[in-house]
Amino acid sequence: MKTAVEWLFEQLDISQGYESAIDILQQAKEMEKQQMREASCPYVGGWEDDDFEYWYNETYKNTEQ
Repeated sequence: MKTAVEWLFEQLDISQGYESAIDILQQAKEMEKQQMREASCPYVGGWEDDDFEYWYNETYKNTEQ
């Protein structure tokens, strides 16, 4: 499995234009979010209900564009 940054680096091609780059960046952000969900588990049994979404939104709400 590739990290979101590795995937992003492979996908970005400035000649594709601005709209394409925005779509690719959004896909990379979703990939990174999923990787974080799978890798950072505060509970032995995993994230409960919407705990991850709450944590993610509170942690990264100021960095979303």
